[in-house]
Amino acid sequence: MADSKHLSDTIAIIGAGEMGAAVGRRMRELGARVLTSLKGRSAASEERTRRAGLEVVDDDETLVGEAGYILSIVPPAVAYAVAERLHSALGSARAKPIFVECNAISPATVRRIADLLGGTGCRFVDAGIIGGPPPAGRTDGGPRIYASGPDADSLVRLREFGLDILLLDGPIGAASGLKMSYAGLTKGLTAVGAAMIGGASRNGLAVALRGELERSQPGLLASLGRNIPAMFPKAYRWVAEMEQIADFLGSEDHGSTIYEGVARLYAEISAQSERGSGWATELASFFAPRK
Repeated sequence: MADSKHLSDTIAIIGAGEMGAAVGRRMRELGARVLTSLKGRSAASEERTRRAGLEVVDDDETLVGEAGYILSIVPPAVAYAVAERLHSALGSARAKPIFVECNAISPATVRRIADLLGGTGCRFVDAGIIGGPPPAGRTDGGPRIYASGPDADSLVRLREFGLDILLLDGPIGAASGLKMSYAGLTKGLTAVGAAMIGGASRNGLAVALRGELERSQPGLLASLGRNIPAMFPKAYRWVAEMEQIADFLGSEDHGSTIYEGVARLYAEISAQSERGSGWATELASFFAPRK
């Protein structure tokens, strides 16, 4: 069996998406051994894994048995399924890794996952990632990772591998709640901007709206000009995240229906963007440079 020093230097990342692959690359570049699984993943994930230089281990028992940390960084809709998949391997592992739930999910969903894994003997950390992926070839920049729960301090070790870890004084669910609050603001405001610009465009008011924003809200126009075009390729991933934010808010009285609506909006934007029509055309035209 590997010694504790070896295990603490070995991190398994479940989810070789844009964020997961970049986080893995950062840690590998700063001395960690980084494993990942490509089981059921796409050709794009395989390519990201290759570019990041991550070690592929598709057997779950081997993956869990050789890692000191398991970082789950997957779309929120499959976060619980990842924990279910690894449950048996975690339960049978002789040396127990620390399971770090890094997904954009509600505190209630995080607690469900913690309860599911409670009998495996592994420690559990609730983590919320805020910010974009770490840039390649640098040891600074990238997201901040908030951690909460009784074992949150075990994540401090990963600072040595270039991760910006901040501990929250709160239970399991606190870090995810902060992530929900932040994403609800940033991605929620992007959705509001897209909806209203789309409405203005369909009613022949796009030029007038842009002119007024340039006059009275230049900062807002600049922010929307960055965030709305960047949203199109990500909208499909944000649908489940908005549903998790609705779950975080809890009731209609507290605004949950706002984010149920935002989830439907992002689903429609994604569908129309694939066809190159509707929302994509209207919003791209609004932000196109003026002649």
